[in-house]
Amino acid sequence: MTALPSQPNGRNSKLVEVRNLVKYFPVRGGVLQQVVAHVQAVDDVSFEIIEGETLGLVGESGCGKTTVGRTMLRLEEPTSGQVLFSGVDTLSLKGDDLKRLRREMQIVFQDPFASLDPRLPIGESIAEGLIIHGAGNARERYAQVIEALGRVGLEVYHANRYPHEFSGGQRQRIGIARALVMSPRFIVLDEPVSALDVSIQAEVLNILKELQDSMGLTYLFVAHNLAVVEHISDRVAVMYLGKIVEVAGRADLFHNPLHPYTQALMSAIPMPDPTLKRDRVILKGDVPSPLNPPSGCRFHPRCPIAEERCSVEEPLLRELKPGHTVACHFADQFVMS
Repeated sequence: MTALPSQPNGRNSKLVEVRNLVKYFPVRGGVLQQVVAHVQAVDDVSFEIIEGETLGLVGESGCGKTTVGRTMLRLEEPTSGQVLFSGVDTLSLKGDDLKRLRREMQIVFQDPFASLDPRLPIGESIAEGLIIHGAGNARERYAQVIEALGRVGLEVYHANRYPHEFSGGQRQRIGIARALVMSPRFIVLDEPVSALDVSIQAEVLNILKELQDSMGLTYLFVAHNLAVVEHISDRVAVMYLGKIVEVAGRADLFHNPLHPYTQALMSAIPMPDPTLKRDRVILKGDVPSPLNPPSGCRFHPRCPIAEERCSVEEPLLRELKPGHTVACHFADQFVMS
C-alpha cells in the first residue's frame, strides 16, 4: 500500500502540482458509433498550488476550467499528464490508496441542489463520506456532522431537514460542510457562488476565507467572475480554450495583465463608481470550437495584436516578471516597470 506523505511544514511548500494535464473527450458517430473526433477540453495544462493558498482559475464558459478540477480529483480520468499531491502521482493510485486520497481532496459543486440526494436529510448526506471510509461509530459521525454544520453557520436541527427546505445559500453551505467533514487538505471550489445573490455570495466567500485560516485549507477556486476571484484568490491562472495563458499573483494580474485575453476580461469588470469608465477591449468573433482549435496561438483569431507568427507558432508560458508567466509572443510590450 502506498503511504501518502504527512503534511509538509511551511506555507511555501507545493501541495498540488499539475503537469502537462490533457483531457480529450471522444466524439462518436456513424452506425458503429466509432470515434470520429475529440473535444480538446484540456490541452497540456501545468500549474502548482502552494499549501494554504487559493489559486483562482478563470476563463470564459467552456474553456475547460471545470474539467481541470474534476480531472485533478479523478472524477474524470485524464487522457495524459500528472497530478502530484504532496509528491504522490494521484493518477497512478488505485483501490484503497485512491480511496484514502479522496479524504484529502474534496470538491464543492456549482449546483448544490443537484449534488444532494433529495430523499435524504442533509445530516445523512454529509455523513455518507464518513460511512464509506469507516470513520468512527454512529455517535462519533453524528458529532462530526454537527461540527461541520456549525463551521458553516448552520444549526443542529438543520441536520434533520431535507434539501428542498433550504435556500440556495444554505444549500451551498451544506455542500461546503460535506467537504469539510472529511477533514481535507485541498478543496476544489467549482464556481461555488455563481448561482447565488450578491449578498449571499459575500457571506459564502467570507466563510471560505475563515475556514481556510482556521483549518489551513488549500483551494482551487474555479470561476468566471473576476471580481469574486480578486476578493478570494492569492494567485490567478487564466484559461482560454483548454490552455493556461497567464499566471500571476492577484495584485500583479489585476494591476498589469500581460496577455491580450486577460486584458479583455479585465476591461469587462464593472466599475463601482458609475462616473468612471474603463476602456473596453471588444474581442472580435466567437470562441473557436474545442473540436477543431486554431493552429498556433489559440487566441490569435480574436487577438487585437496578432501577427502571422501567431497563427503558426504556439507561444509557451514564459516568465516576464517574477512570479508572472504568460503565453504570448508579444506580451513584453505590456510589462510595466
